[in-house]
Amino acid sequence: METADAIVIGSGQGGVPLATDLAKEGKKVVLFERDALGGSCVNYGCTPSKAFLAAAHGAGRARQADKLGIHTQVNVDFSAVMKRVRDIRGSFNSGVKTRLENAGVKVIKAEASFTAEGTVTGGGSTFQAPLIVINTGTSPLIPDIPGLVGTPYLTNLNFFDLQSLPPRTLVMGAGYIGLELGQGLARLGSEIHMIVRGDRVLSQEEPDVSEVLAQALKRDGINLHFNVNVETLRATSLQADHNVFTLTLSNGEELQGEALMVTTGRQPNTKALNTQAAGIELDNQGYIKIDPKFQTTSPGIYAIGDVAKQPAFTHVSWEDYRRLKGILNGENRTRDDRVLGYAVYTEPQVGRVGLTLEAAQKKGLRARAVTLPMANIARAIEWGHDLGFYRMVVDDDTNKILGATLVGYEVAELVHVFLSLMEAGASWQLLEQSVHIHPTYGEALPSLARLLI
Repeated sequence: METADAIVIGSGQGGVPLATDLAKEGKKVVLFERDALGGSCVNYGCTPSKAFLAAAHGAGRARQADKLGIHTQVNVDFSAVMKRVRDIRGSFNSGVKTRLENAGVKVIKAEASFTAEGTVTGGGSTFQAPLIVINTGTSPLIPDIPGLVGTPYLTNLNFFDLQSLPPRTLVMGAGYIGLELGQGLARLGSEIHMIVRGDRVLSQEEPDVSEVLAQALKRDGINLHFNVNVETLRATSLQADHNVFTLTLSNGEELQGEALMVTTGRQPNTKALNTQAAGIELDNQGYIKIDPKFQTTSPGIYAIGDVAKQPAFTHVSWEDYRRLKGILNGENRTRDDRVLGYAVYTEPQVGRVGLTLEAAQKKGLRARAVTLPMANIARAIEWGHDLGFYRMVVDDDTNKILGATLVGYEVAELVHVFLSLMEAGASWQLLEQSVHIHPTYGEALPSLARLLI
């Protein structure tokens, strides 16, 4: 057994900067990673998916320029699209490796498990340390469907290894991963059938968000199948690189496609950790229980990111690293001490921050909301972006901004205006008094606030 000052399990967007910072302080740091360095964001999430969507939305925007009087014929070189995606992913992955090496972090490419409190084993090595941080993330949750096991279905783990465009793709699930990748494939030329268990896509958002996205997906030719489950599945191999999936739905309908993408949920990567050996408690879904300062039920062991049921976004995991580093240095930080924003990179995009009106009212706040349709915004009219809306929620007692929902062109950029105002504790009157540039999409934010007057 060897000793270290700190052990980090997982090389995600929280674990890597924490490990490098500690190593630069002169500490002996060991990092365990069972898969590719960089975690989900670099290898299976943000980096490859947004590189993929750059091509997909480029094609989609070109096709939808008809209404502007621009008529195009779009030819997609899918293999070139995916090669570019993998090249970018590889570049980012190499950068993580170099960063860790330069900092002096000892990297063990193996799956880690606890053998006792403060003791971690993996790859034939065992280390003991007074500080251990778990940053193992989540992975796709695969439903128990007869016939699915053993078939070459896609998840976000292997999607970016595609070499050729499937003529028809069946997408199970309508959360943000399914919507982004499904719409992306549709815009690149695949016929998409999306199987939705409920009555709307992106069901965790407000109903009118779902309605706008459903309209957008239908414009891209996506077939939406609501209120159905997959009851049985059959995969037939016609050639070495060509399969046909046949799904039987709960309404009796049968769908076929050359590819099946499963995006039905996420599960925490805790099964292999042997957490009970270290006295680390999990909740009933397998997520690591932490207190407001990221401490697990075992002294000296912390967990950050989505494995600890934090929101599954890279920027949250990175901020968790900053929070935990501050806590370890004696600062008064907690897991909930910052305003949370996030985005969905469909077209139109969804940008969200803070509370919805319903959530605010459930908290007992005297809240109200105002909404401005995209069709009433000059820049949107000029550019032909008619789908979507801007919404702001405010507290009538304090005049503070409680949240915002933006659905429209590149709103992932605009939502930061609300995020910063909320972090500063600003009132909606400050936004109303602002003079934004005309004609821009941002010009509509003060206009939205003026609806409260």
